[in-house]
Amino acid sequence: MTDYLSDDFLLCSPTARSLYHEHAAALPIIDFHSHIDPHSVADDRVFSDLAGLWISTDPYKWRAMRINGIAEHAITGSAPGREKFDAWAQTVPYTVGNPLFHWTSLELKRYFGIDALLSPKTAEAIWTDCNRQLPQPRLSAQGLLKQANVELLCTSDDLLDSLAPHRQMQAKGGALKMLPSLRADRIVAVDAPGFKAFCSALETASGLRIDGLEAFKAAIGVRLEVFQSLGCCVADVGLDQPVFEPAQDGVVAGIFDRLMAGSVLAPLEVRQLKTALLLHLGGEYHRRHWVMQLHIGAQRTTSQRLRDLTGGAGGYACIGSSSDVALVCGLLNQLESRDALPRTILFTLNPSDADMFASVTGSFTGEGIPGKVQLGPAWWFNDNRDGMVRQLKTLGNMGLLGRHIGMTTDSRSLLSYSRHEYYRRILCNLVGEWVEAGELPRNPDFLQTFIQDLCYFNARRWLRPDADSGLQQRIQGTP
Repeated sequence: MTDYLSDDFLLCSPTARSLYHEHAAALPIIDFHSHIDPHSVADDRVFSDLAGLWISTDPYKWRAMRINGIAEHAITGSAPGREKFDAWAQTVPYTVGNPLFHWTSLELKRYFGIDALLSPKTAEAIWTDCNRQLPQPRLSAQGLLKQANVELLCTSDDLLDSLAPHRQMQAKGGALKMLPSLRADRIVAVDAPGFKAFCSALETASGLRIDGLEAFKAAIGVRLEVFQSLGCCVADVGLDQPVFEPAQDGVVAGIFDRLMAGSVLAPLEVRQLKTALLLHLGGEYHRRHWVMQLHIGAQRTTSQRLRDLTGGAGGYACIGSSSDVALVCGLLNQLESRDALPRTILFTLNPSDADMFASVTGSFTGEGIPGKVQLGPAWWFNDNRDGMVRQLKTLGNMGLLGRHIGMTTDSRSLLSYSRHEYYRRILCNLVGEWVEAGELPRNPDFLQTFIQDLCYFNARRWLRPDADSGLQQRIQGTP
């Protein structure tokens, strides 16, 4: 019998245990897509209570509490922190089978040294103990990232964000690197009610008058330069469903003019303008050597009640319908034909599309660029144990698993780096199964390189080609 959350948690064979403890556990973390608040990191925020650190920024927990019947005021509303924490404690015992059960235990154990299961019975003691520890430097925002061994954190930043926290971090220096990454949703949201207001704000930020599509592109370019100056190397956009409807430049320019004049665009015109902007952005990313991320497959129009209560990021979205791969291929092909296809990560939220998008990675390649197009890590509703295993097997079946760039948090919670440990244990257990079954050679050098590449080095090489080449040898020698 193995104790819950022992050192060998999720590691079901001697090979799995050896791979994890000897080769994966000590590696740093490259987090190339997160929603961590950069202000909290730059200011090295000290949290006043456990709810502020643990509950207030985590839509995963919000969803579970809603399913458990908790009132919204005790989830995202005005309830005191203790009431929100108690609502989470009431919910945790019902999360068995959900990764939240494991993540909750890992977060309490790794950061606070607490082995007790969170429940209404243990809530008082855990609340008191954690709050007593919170003032310690190791539990500040930067202290938590240091504990998790985060080397690089890419935040998600709107085109108009000031990026002051990134300047602050770069001026300070230190081992932790926090870089901005562009979240381009508002650039292509031409059918959103606030698009004209966005353009007006962009005029102010760029110092350029936006009197047409080319001027809009130029103003975007001014802001991209600011991101570039602060080390940005990643940009992403949420495409709930792919779009590709190419049109002549003059046609698209006319559509933009009518939009700015107050016209309501037809659906075809919306698709044409979005396509033109996505192609422009892709070309800009390629020119700047940035990575393009496409997050595909969310259904964000669900409960209007929750949207009214919580805003646009309230954790009420669900998995969308299967996507039209022809549209994704059209976009990538058009960029490739212009010699403007950047390195690209395709994230799909619908697990039934994983094989399809994994196969796309073999359709768009680049000489001298291993894994130019990647199937992204198991994302959102897929970052559970079954989803991670399914994603790893899909990558192996359809492409080159050994070239994959590993895991990312995609989270707003500073405690969510336990998900990297979760991924690494699941990866080592799967590879251990293959070795124990005689499906992989029991070759220590081969296995060490394979595991460490998927946990760290592939992402580092892919995102930070200028990084110190000697670091790999040093870490590979870490016990």
